Amino acid sequence: MRHNVVVRPSPPHLFSFGLGYSARVLARRLKREGWQVCGTCRGGAAAASLRSEGFAAFLFDREHPLPASAFAGASHILVSIPPETEGDPVLLRHGEDIAGLRALSWLGYLSTTAVYGDCGGGWVDESAPRRPASERGRRRAAAEDGWRALWREKGVPVHIFRLAAIYGPGRSPFEALRSGTAKRILKPGQVFSRIHVEDLAAVLSASMARPRPGAIYNVADDEPAPAEAVVAYAARLLGMPAPPLVPLDEAALSPLARSFYDENRRVRNDRIKEELHIRLSHPDYRTGLKAILRSA
Repeated sequence: MRHNVVVRPSPPHLFSFGLGYSARVLARRLKREGWQVCGTCRGGAAAASLRSEGFAAFLFDREHPLPASAFAGASHILVSIPPETEGDPVLLRHGEDIAGLRALSWLGYLSTTAVYGDCGGGWVDESAPRRPASERGRRRAAAEDGWRALWREKGVPVHIFRLAAIYGPGRSPFEALRSGTAKRILKPGQVFSRIHVEDLAAVLSASMARPRPGAIYNVADDEPAPAEAVVAYAARLLGMPAPPLVPLDEAALSPLARSFYDENRRVRNDRIKEELHIRLSHPDYRTGLKAILRSA
C-alpha cells in the first residue's frame, strides 16, 4: 500500500540585523502570523529582553561578526543597524554571506530621508536627487549604494526604505512633556515628516508580500508638520500647558539635534500606497498621538 506523504512548507524566517525599537514591532507582528524571527543586538541585557519575548538573539557588531550559520536559513533579512564611519557593518562583515543565500526572497535596508538633504521645505519623492548635507545622511547614502550594488551584481533582492522620523509608544512627545524636558522650537517655515512605528511595520510587511528587488520607498505619513505644533497638540491631549516657544538660536540644542533643523523637506508617500496598497492607520500626527494615549 502506498502512503501519501504530506510535506508542510517551512514557515518564513526573518533574520533582523538589529532588533531594536522599530524592528521589534515588525517582529511581533510576524511572530503572530507564524513566522520564525530572530536577530541581533549589542548587549546581554538586550539579548535577555529579546529572548523573554521568544526571539533568538545573537550579539553582533563590526568587531564581532556572526557565524554564517546564524542566518543561513533566512528567507527574509532586515537591516536596521546604522552605518558607522567605516561603513555599513552588515555589508562589510556579511555582504558576501548574504549574497550566497539561495532561499532569500527579500532584504530590506532601513535608510533615512536625510539622504535628500535640505529641500527648502519642498516636496520630494523617490526620484529626487540625493544631496545629503549631514554626516548621517552621507553615511546612509553610501550604505544604500553598497546594498544596491549587491542587488545589481549578485542578484540579492534588496529593497530600500527611506524613513521619516519614527514615533510610537515610548517614543513620542508625551515622555518629554511628562518629564518637563519638552521644548517648542520656533523656526518659521520648518516642517518635519514622520511615521508611526506601526505603519512602518505595515509597510515592511506589505513589501515582503509583494517583493520588487531594487525598489526604493519613502516611508512617511500624509502631513509634514512643524515640531512645535506636534508638541503643542500632545500637551493639549495631556491637559497640560504647551511649553513656550523658543527661537532656534536660543534653544541650546546639541549639535545633533540642531542638525535636524538644518534640513527642511516634505516627503511624498505615494509609492507605498500605489505599489504596496498601504492605507496608513495613522495618516497624521494627531491620529498617531491619540492612538498612543489609547494604548497606554
